[in-house]
Amino acid sequence: MAFELKQNLKLSQQLIMTPQLQQAIKLLQLSRMELVDTINQEMEENPLLEEVTPDEISADEVHADVEDDVQSIEKEDVKALERATELTGEGDGREEFDWNNYLEDYGPVGVSYDRPDGDAPTLDNIITESPSLTEHLMWQMKLSPFTEVEMRIGSQIVGNLDQNGYLCATLAEIAGLENSSEDEVERILKRVQEFDPPGVAARNLQECLLIQARIFTKERSLLESIISDHLKDLELKNYVHISRKLKVPLKEVEMAVLLISKMDPKPGARYAEDKVQSIIPDVYVVKSGDEYKIILNDDGLPRLRISNFYREIMGGACGRDHAEEENGKKYIRDKVQSATWLIKSIQQRQKTIYKVAESIVKHQRDFFDYGIDQLKPLVLRNIADDVEMHESTISRVVTNKYMHSHRGIFEMKYFFGSSIQRTSGENIASKSVKEEIKSLVSKEDPKNPYSDCEIVDLLKAKGIDIARRTVAKYREMIGILPSSKRKKYF
Repeated sequence: MAFELKQNLKLSQQLIMTPQLQQAIKLLQLSRMELVDTINQEMEENPLLEEVTPDEISADEVHADVEDDVQSIEKEDVKALERATELTGEGDGREEFDWNNYLEDYGPVGVSYDRPDGDAPTLDNIITESPSLTEHLMWQMKLSPFTEVEMRIGSQIVGNLDQNGYLCATLAEIAGLENSSEDEVERILKRVQEFDPPGVAARNLQECLLIQARIFTKERSLLESIISDHLKDLELKNYVHISRKLKVPLKEVEMAVLLISKMDPKPGARYAEDKVQSIIPDVYVVKSGDEYKIILNDDGLPRLRISNFYREIMGGACGRDHAEEENGKKYIRDKVQSATWLIKSIQQRQKTIYKVAESIVKHQRDFFDYGIDQLKPLVLRNIADDVEMHESTISRVVTNKYMHSHRGIFEMKYFFGSSIQRTSGENIASKSVKEEIKSLVSKEDPKNPYSDCEIVDLLKAKGIDIARRTVAKYREMIGILPSSKRKKYF
């Protein structure tokens, strides 16, 4: 079998993502906070980018300064190009930078309007620093009569608590770290369990509830008996069985259960270090007459321009070595191009968000007028066809972007959902069905809650025909317990 080498000519098309397109896609899927971080990072890496404050300089002056900069650099660039042409003899094949298009790319970030006063959401809660669970327990330990050895063991116990206040390490592990006995660790653990919050440093839920039960009474009470021996029946709300086993009246069991229900199963959660982050909307929907206006939120986004400092650098480059001057001009050319790409990508991002938000409001007009009951089924393809973009682009736009309206603040992804057909033939959004289930459960009798089958019948009476398993799935998605666990006996 003979082998031979041949050359073949093949013509094909291939999609290549340019750096500009890659940057635009990256910025499009970023959240507002991530976008601010990205802009700040670019400003640190690119000395030609700088932020303009609204009261620093007017837009006309900004454009005038930029035009002067472009003209001065353009003149220097033409001279350098002529010198390079004389030396190399290459004129047509040299890559040139289009300084004039740079002016067209520049502009304020996004599409902005004058937002009426009072439309912005207020920050109702001010986040302040609070002590952590470890700091709170160590403060109590220092006020207690602990010896130096006991303090070390107690510190090991406190240091091995999880965010809910439960002890993660075993007594043997703590004893091995401090070269102590398990009995000694057990004794210190009992003392730590007397600290605030009640139930802290427990090894399981049962011990956590028992610690809190001892606060109500020092002797072994009905509370401790229920927690120690009938925790499973307590979970299933089988109070009759508990009454029969403990040989006490049902009324006393119900009173004990009422106290247990007020205990905290996660005593350390209140000291969790997770801080609430207020949502800053990307889009405002403001009603003006009979129409809704889309207003992009540019507050907090740095307004970018090209720095004037490079003009001084170019002025100081005269008289230097030709190679150094060319290197300086090439560096400035690359940075200007990078800066214009960033500004243009941000502009494109804001315009795309505006178009998508406008289309969402158009499709969900009844929701903004009448509420969640009128939320319509909507998929990405509907918006993509309306704004003439790809579905993947719409998916990037609605992810981690928020819309503020008189109905509240919603993630833009909230307005998309599957449909369920009514008995009348019309379609209704699945989120409206979930809201209807939530409304029915909120109005039910606590002592006789609706079962899933009863919810199916109630929904069918309103023209919504869905299966029982669908009701169970929606109920779990919105965090509603089954009827057996929603039932209240007292």
